[in-house]
Amino acid sequence: MSAVTKAAVEAAPVPVPTNRNQADMRSLLRLPNDRWKPLEIVFWLLPVAAYFLFPGYLVLISQIMIVGLFALSLDLILGYAGIVSLGHAAFFGLGAYTAGLLSVHGWNEPFSGLLAGAVVAGLFGFITSFLVVRGQDLTRLMVTLGIGLMLFEAANKAAFITGGVDGLSGMTGGKLLGLFEFDLNGKVAYCYSLATLFIVFVGMRRLVKSPFGLSLIGIREGGRRMPALGADVNRRLVTVFTVSAAIAGVAGALLAQTTQFVGLDMLGFPRSAELLIMLVLGGTGRLYGALIGAAIFMLAQDYISGLNPAYWQFYIGLLLILIVLFARGGILGGLDLIVQRLKPSSRKEQA
Repeated sequence: MSAVTKAAVEAAPVPVPTNRNQADMRSLLRLPNDRWKPLEIVFWLLPVAAYFLFPGYLVLISQIMIVGLFALSLDLILGYAGIVSLGHAAFFGLGAYTAGLLSVHGWNEPFSGLLAGAVVAGLFGFITSFLVVRGQDLTRLMVTLGIGLMLFEAANKAAFITGGVDGLSGMTGGKLLGLFEFDLNGKVAYCYSLATLFIVFVGMRRLVKSPFGLSLIGIREGGRRMPALGADVNRRLVTVFTVSAAIAGVAGALLAQTTQFVGLDMLGFPRSAELLIMLVLGGTGRLYGALIGAAIFMLAQDYISGLNPAYWQFYIGLLLILIVLFARGGILGGLDLIVQRLKPSSRKEQA
């Protein structure tokens, strides 16, 4: 059993069958004991500074933040619960189409659109989670891939609802808080995306640092041992999968509202594959790794495709190979290794 698993087991509350669920809920309502680190504060000040320093790139950075939110949803099940999904774009697309259809039919209030996207994607995630948690690694891969492909084909066939290959058109953006209209420069969309990302991130940070979140790590590292400690493994996996799907739905709805367009590619397998690449680049099970991986992928895609549109995927693949070979924990894992080697204590041990 690894050190992470031991920490999860020691931090988990003593299981009492009659009130275990109540104990979990109380733990989620308490603020985590750890405080925000200075680097975390600096990290979140960067997009605030970017708003003033790079006014010409607000649309791109907004998309990076939305994709980062999408990557966070997958990191919750992959990095913490050990569930690999090849069809996570299904929930992203569901959220996008939900917000888009509401807008087309006259309901364009932004916050209710986000909520609707989360509810629809979360409900679909809850239903499909019972199929996903029944299997193990390879089975889960195939089940999630199958779910994504089926939903993509269903959306393609239902062109009278989704617009098919032409996409969903006729969307209109409502005023944010009844005051701010979405402008062509992307200033309102930028603030809207940043606020949504930060609020969801704070909630996820609290979740993964709670006893419930630590138990997910225990399930990932040694799932067979967790039932002996009184943990209902399937129930916890269903819960976290549902939450992950809902967050992906929020990201999809947010992208639909800020771009005022929804296409079939939002449900496609390539989007799910790109999401996995982002997590590999940044590092899984860290939250910030998902955001960093999304930023690197989106910036590299934008820059390299501008230089050579035909071969940008080649360079992304090369970067991915280098990360896997020399920094298996992603960029954050590589930075951790460098910091450990530079510590005086580690130098003494090597000597």
